[in-house]
Amino acid sequence: MMLSGVLAVGLGIAAATIPVPYVVERAGPTFNTLDRSGDTPVISVTGHETYPAKGNLDLTTVYVEGGPTGPVSIVGVFGAWLDRSKSVYPQELIYPTGTTKEQAEEQSSVAMTTSQENAVASALRELNIPFGQQLQAAGLSNGSPSAGKVQDGDIFETINGKPITSLTVVQEELAAGRGAPVTLVVQRAGESLAQTITPKDNGSGRYILGIMLKYVFTFPFDVKISLDKVGGPSAGLMFALGIVDTVTPGDLTGGKHIAGTGTISPDGTVGPIGGIRQKMLGARAGGATLFLAPADNCDEVAGNVPEGLQVVKVENLDQARSAVERAASSQDTAGLPSCASN
Repeated sequence: MMLSGVLAVGLGIAAATIPVPYVVERAGPTFNTLDRSGDTPVISVTGHETYPAKGNLDLTTVYVEGGPTGPVSIVGVFGAWLDRSKSVYPQELIYPTGTTKEQAEEQSSVAMTTSQENAVASALRELNIPFGQQLQAAGLSNGSPSAGKVQDGDIFETINGKPITSLTVVQEELAAGRGAPVTLVVQRAGESLAQTITPKDNGSGRYILGIMLKYVFTFPFDVKISLDKVGGPSAGLMFALGIVDTVTPGDLTGGKHIAGTGTISPDGTVGPIGGIRQKMLGARAGGATLFLAPADNCDEVAGNVPEGLQVVKVENLDQARSAVERAASSQDTAGLPSCASN
C-alpha cells in the first residue's frame, strides 16, 4: 500500500508538471513613451527640435507563458482558468505548429521594428512633415505568378503606368483589372525593369501578385526607440503618439495619465491586437484613467473594463490624438467613442 501511494503521488506530480499545449496570458508592465528620466529615453530624436513632455502615454504589455518560449503545466492552466485576470488559449491559436523559440523571438523582434518604423511614418504624416516611402519586395509566396520576374529587394515604381505610393495603389489596380496582366516596373540595382505579370485569384475573388512586401522609408530626421525585452507590433499607436508629443511644443496629455494599445500603419490606421483584457488591467494598475483601444477589439473590451478606467475606441492616429487632446484640456470625455456604443 505504501508503494502504491508513493507511485500515485509520483504520477500526480509528473502529470502536474508535464507541459500542455496551451498559452496563458497575464498583464505585463507598462512603459511611458514620454519617459526621459533614465540614461536612455524611450523615444529620442536627433535632427529635429524636441520639447519636454509631462504626463504619461503608456504602452501596455502582456506576459505570455507556454508555447515555444517556455512550457506551461496543467496546474498553471487550471489556475489561469480560475483567474479572471488571465486568459487561456490553445497554443496553435497563438503560434503556428512547429514554431521554435528562436523563430518566435525573431518574429516578435521584426514586428517590433516594423511597428516603430510605421509609428514614425504615421506621426510625420499626422504632422504634415514630408518623408520618402517606397514598397520593397520581401519574398514570394508558393506558386507566385511573379516568380522569375520579381526578386527580393526590388523597389516598386509603377503599375500600369501609375506611380506606386502605397500598397493601396497596387491593390486597387489589381482589383480593377480582375485578373488581366499588369505591367509592373521595379527598380533593381539602380535600373528600372518592366515586367508583365498575370495576377492569380487567391481563392476568394481577390487577385494577387504573390509578393510579400515591406515599406522602406526615408525620414528627414532620426527617431530612436529604446525598449528592452518588449516585442510585437501592438505598441505602434502609443509610439506614434509619443513621437507627436516629443516633436511638437506643449504637452499633448496636459499631464494626464493615458495608456493604450494598437498596431499602426504608415497611413495612421490603428489595428487590433491580442491580450487586450490583460492590457487594460495593466494600464489601470499602472495608474492610467483613460485607455485607447482599437475599434476592432471592442468585442473583447465590452464587459472587461476595470473600474476607474475609461476606454475610448479609435480607428486611426488622428482620432487617438484628438481624444488625448480632449482629455488634456480637462473637457468632458464622456462623449468620446466607446466600445459600449460600438
